[in-house]
Amino acid sequence: MPPLLFSKQVRVKPAFFVIPFMCRGQAMSISTVMPTYARTNLVFESGDGSWLTTQDGRQFLDFGSGIAVTALGHTHPRLLEALTIQAKKLWHCSNLYRIQGQEQLADRLVSATFAETVFFCNSGAEAVECSIKMARRFHQGSGKSARSQIITATGAFHGRTLATISAGGNKNHLDGFGPAVEGFRHVAFGDLGEARAAVSDQTAAVLVEPVQGESGIQPADYDYLRGLRDMTNEHGLLLIFDEVQCGMGRTGKLFAHEWAGVEPDIMSAAKALGGGFPIGACLATGKAATNMVAGTHGSTFGGNPLGCAVANVVLDVILEEGFLDRVNEIGEKLMAASVDLVARHPSVFETVRGKGLMIGLKCKIPNTDVIECLMGNGMLTVVGGDNVVRLLPALTIGEKEINAALKILEQSAAQLEM
Repeated sequence: MPPLLFSKQVRVKPAFFVIPFMCRGQAMSISTVMPTYARTNLVFESGDGSWLTTQDGRQFLDFGSGIAVTALGHTHPRLLEALTIQAKKLWHCSNLYRIQGQEQLADRLVSATFAETVFFCNSGAEAVECSIKMARRFHQGSGKSARSQIITATGAFHGRTLATISAGGNKNHLDGFGPAVEGFRHVAFGDLGEARAAVSDQTAAVLVEPVQGESGIQPADYDYLRGLRDMTNEHGLLLIFDEVQCGMGRTGKLFAHEWAGVEPDIMSAAKALGGGFPIGACLATGKAATNMVAGTHGSTFGGNPLGCAVANVVLDVILEEGFLDRVNEIGEKLMAASVDLVARHPSVFETVRGKGLMIGLKCKIPNTDVIECLMGNGMLTVVGGDNVVRLLPALTIGEKEINAALKILEQSAAQLEM
């Protein structure tokens, strides 16, 4: 195990090239990489399992996984092999032609889930966009042109396109990009009564995350998800689950909604689907996709041979016997230890919540202070809403790495109390 680091990391301005320009007669400057992120001044050169190494040789325990993306850790040998083999054969040929790996991946996703058909894209936002379009097309293609509105939940995050930030409804994400795309009605997450009250003759679907990630690891109550299923069945609506972050084994099931014993009509997936290679998918029943015919939707790169080769191996690993059982076992250990951590450091932490290896520590002090302290001690985590620190380690994480993480969490909490 690489040595732990205890030097505090300092945020500084990006070191990449800055180009001056004129704005209202005053000289301004902007980095060549558009400054849409508040980046930490770390440049990683390599990764191995649950560890990342910077250009200057510092090593960090990765409990962010690229925001729940590198589910099998860094440089997983089977992913490397699959990508290398496919790269020597064919990278791209477009969806004008059949793609064998895409068909194989679709068959396997259908076999493992509620779905009967799959559309492939490049990201979670695109997968949600496809879900939205499909829901509207389902009704309008069936002569119900008034049904275009989708009920969504407060605290949701569905992507950064104009439609998906409108679906999420976060004012910070919408600021400067108005007007918001019409057709979304926001109700309180977890409030079935409010969702029922929002249904009208304009409603087409309900869109929710079984576990809200960006808002601070907020798992939906199982009865709430079941109630949404009953409600949508009752009114002839479609139920859409966004499992971009909580899917692909993150909660200990292949997809998080399985814990509630319900099935959606449409579901978006991405992030961990490619284990770090960009690929997204919109899964649907045949009924929901009945009006999605040639020319209604498309993607230049979606489902390309490289992405599908890697995603097929990700699915191989996650579906292996015992893999998800181990995710649950490790997740239970991390959750129990996190509960103890919160109890021992009540001035730093308030509570812990989550499922599997998707855990949120709600803080009493600013979560950014906790994240910076953890980083200074050699551990990477992810900020979340509701003053939460997200713990999203690789699903393949070992006992040594879990123990190292717990040691860093304990040490950091003690330092923050001083």
